Amino acid sequence: MPGDFIGVGVGPGDPELITLKAARYIQNADVISYIASGNGRSQAKVIAGAVLKDAVANQREIPVVMPMCEDRSIANKVYDEAAEQIQQALNEDKTVVFLCEGDPLFFGSFSYLLERIQENNPCQVVPGISSVNAAASALQLPLTILKESFVVVSGRHTEEKLCEALLQHDSVVIMKAGRSRQKIVNALKQSNRLADANYLEYIGRENEVIYQDVDQLPDESGPYFSLFVVLRNERDQS
Repeated sequence: MPGDFIGVGVGPGDPELITLKAARYIQNADVISYIASGNGRSQAKVIAGAVLKDAVANQREIPVVMPMCEDRSIANKVYDEAAEQIQQALNEDKTVVFLCEGDPLFFGSFSYLLERIQENNPCQVVPGISSVNAAASALQLPLTILKESFVVVSGRHTEEKLCEALLQHDSVVIMKAGRSRQKIVNALKQSNRLADANYLEYIGRENEVIYQDVDQLPDESGPYFSLFVVLRNERDQS
């Protein structure tokens, strides 16, 4: 019988937000896998660092080195190769845990591996706290109340699509803001939502940055781990 493939959410950055269940799966895994940059650094592995210190002996690693580019053919090739390595471990009856920043099935790379592996192997998912929830906690603002509508969109959408979401919904979270930051700011201005917007980077980490006055944002791109939270300033409490 093949081993289990398990996507485990480690949360947005604060190691103390890792759940007890996630910690147990990470520590007991035969193999851990994770997305890594070209220099081998993995944000998910860094977040889980304290938990990994108590891992079982001889725990193996499968780093998935992902180039920072938007060419999906390159990304798909990386996922294909990683799925083959993971499948080999599963065929040896090894339990493979894939570390995921935030939640495994919310803008997560785990989704692409899951679709390649789940047909022939038992799979599980351990949910994690997403950056959306962590952002609301950092701002101490409710994402949605009463009859407010709420939507999550990607900053990779066109400016027109972003404006559409900002005009149609009370609460809007815009993910993947980094390279698209100026486009998003333009959409906020066009939709008259600039005053409603908050901008956050590296939530829950030592280098966390929060702008509650988005008009003060530098006129440049931001990091990958950033998002906008747009909430109505005047809320009907009745």
